[in-house]
Amino acid sequence: MLRFLHTADWQIGRQYARFEVEDAAALAEARFTAVERLAVLATEEQVSAVLVAGDIFDAQGLSNRTLHRTFQAMSGFAGPWVLLPGNHDAALAESIWSRAQRIGAVPDNVHVLTRPEPLRLDAIGAAILPAPLTQRQTHEDLTAWFDDAATPDGLVRIGLAHGSVEGQLPESADSPNPIAADRAAKARLDYLALGDWHGLKQIDARTWYSGTPEQERFKNNGAGQALLVEIDRPGAVPRVEARATGQYGWYQWRRRLAVASDLDALLEELAALPAMSVIDLTLAGELDLAGKQHLDQALSAVDGRHRSLQVDTAELALSPTAEDLADLHADGYVGHVIRELQEQQTGDDEGADTARRALGILAGLLRERPSAKESSS
Repeated sequence: MLRFLHTADWQIGRQYARFEVEDAAALAEARFTAVERLAVLATEEQVSAVLVAGDIFDAQGLSNRTLHRTFQAMSGFAGPWVLLPGNHDAALAESIWSRAQRIGAVPDNVHVLTRPEPLRLDAIGAAILPAPLTQRQTHEDLTAWFDDAATPDGLVRIGLAHGSVEGQLPESADSPNPIAADRAAKARLDYLALGDWHGLKQIDARTWYSGTPEQERFKNNGAGQALLVEIDRPGAVPRVEARATGQYGWYQWRRRLAVASDLDALLEELAALPAMSVIDLTLAGELDLAGKQHLDQALSAVDGRHRSLQVDTAELALSPTAEDLADLHADGYVGHVIRELQEQQTGDDEGADTARRALGILAGLLRERPSAKESSS
């Protein structure tokens, strides 16, 4: 029986410009940690090999230190690693792969498949048919040669490719590099290991996308996993299990707040998330001053519990109640402005809406002012 791990899209060197510097650095570091976890998983599961279906690196110009760190992260598994260049790390005439070889970063147990020719791994009973990208994009199906490729009888026949299975992925997929939907059947493959789609996806019984081992987008598509594949013998249908490898979960929510129970429900949802998540939260609707204060305090605690919390409140209006305004103890000119805005906010026209927003902003500013006791201390 052949037992191996299928992974892809490590994207080592990926940058996270939308996050704070500390969070961006941690998310970039997590990509190395994901590789270390893959190595541990491969050893624990006693697999024969680890197959990586492209985009090991996020770009060609990464530092030599990054290359050495990547291969060092793989050291926890002593068996064969089979790496395929993808669209981000294509096997150009002068590429990140040729540089890695030149600086001596690639260990002896790592096979970098830069040419479309079979790799025989007789010791584990497998023949690998790779479709390496030699440029970032191509409109030809680079797996077509699999159909006529000869491999010895008795070896499990595995295809390794990086691209978009025709008719199966959205147009927003990373690259247009096409792969025929029936390639596994036409090429008599026991398994076709694919990369490029960053989520877990089954095309047919023998064709799978493993997704990236560390989630890096706000998509609920099964990212953060690797596939454990078992094939009893050539021709047998593979058994495929997903195994978790990711460190951070990514959650993108939009919630509307109108009554106090909406806020309570949101805070319960946030409390149920795993610690050290990456959260993108958009809030709409309206809150009174007490609700806004409760929200701010709760979000401060949430922020401290997670890797990153980004909150967009542009559509969340502050709608102070009469009691809220009375508690502000605004007098003089400010009190006069508040009373005028209260009168102007009745109705449904644009002026009323502007008055409501202005009153909310003013009330929020007054709520944040230091008390006389705080000012004198």
